Amino acid sequence: MKTELIEKLLELALATGSSSASVAAEPAAPTRYVLVRTYSAGVHAGWLVSHSGREVVLRDSRRIWRWRGAAELCQIAQCGLSTPDHADNLFSVRVSRITLTEAIEIIDCSPAGQSSIEGVPEWKQ
Repeated sequence: MKTELIEKLLELALATGSSSASVAAEPAAPTRYVLVRTYSAGVHAGWLVSHSGREVVLRDSRRIWRWRGAAELCQIAQCGLSTPDHADNLFSVRVSRITLTEAIEIIDCSPAGQSSIEGVPEWKQ
């Protein structure tokens, strides 16, 4: 009896497209600007769309290759860079969306940190 019930429930779930592993819908507008340090893809700044385990999705994201004017990422996130126009700051062009699969830490940015990050000129060749 239990086996039949489980099989019926499974058939119903498959027929309706339901799955216990389904992904929740993304929020309409991200509300947190964050820095994300990853295991092998570097540091990224952007609007947090979703976070599940080590996977993080960002919108309007930039990769931060190198910076001057802050001791470490927490200082960038909270205070911003003291020298945002310094030639050694290498922040990539913006991408509309990126999925990072090996996030190590997510740091919320203050308005000052966000403004500073967004004010660094795009590095491109």
